[in-house]
Amino acid sequence: MISKILVPTDGSKAAQKAAIYAVDLATQLKASVIVMSVIDKRSFTGQTVPAAKTTRHLIAPVEDYLREAAEVYTGEIKKLCDKNAVQSKIIITAGHPVEDIVKEAVRAKVNLIIMGSHGKSALAAAVLGSVTYGVIHKDTKIPVLLVRK
Repeated sequence: MISKILVPTDGSKAAQKAAIYAVDLATQLKASVIVMSVIDKRSFTGQTVPAAKTTRHLIAPVEDYLREAAEVYTGEIKKLCDKNAVQSKIIITAGHPVEDIVKEAVRAKVNLIIMGSHGKSALAAAVLGSVTYGVIHKDTKIPVLLVRK
């Protein structure tokens, strides 16, 4: 039986569609949802975001900017859960997305991972480092349901 669903999100349209699907399924199954966002630390060492792009109009480290963005889009999914009376929690980490997602799925003992797919070919996914591709090919027994955009 599915009682706990992990929903990794990057704020994309594919991830939003997967979250809607996950909340609908959780409602039907009376399951809880863990909404997760992983800030990929490998892509922004020492970079800053221009003041005009930040909410406070100050120069900010990229990680802070990405964390604020993650809080917004995970918060939207949490509101959807609350609206549908689905128990949920938010987890935002910084690290390697594939590793962190799989680690959290195992740690939290989820029964299902539901995530969006941008529909890249296997070659493009391997070359571009697709998180979805990495999670489905990681050595884990947790089922992964992909929702296409």
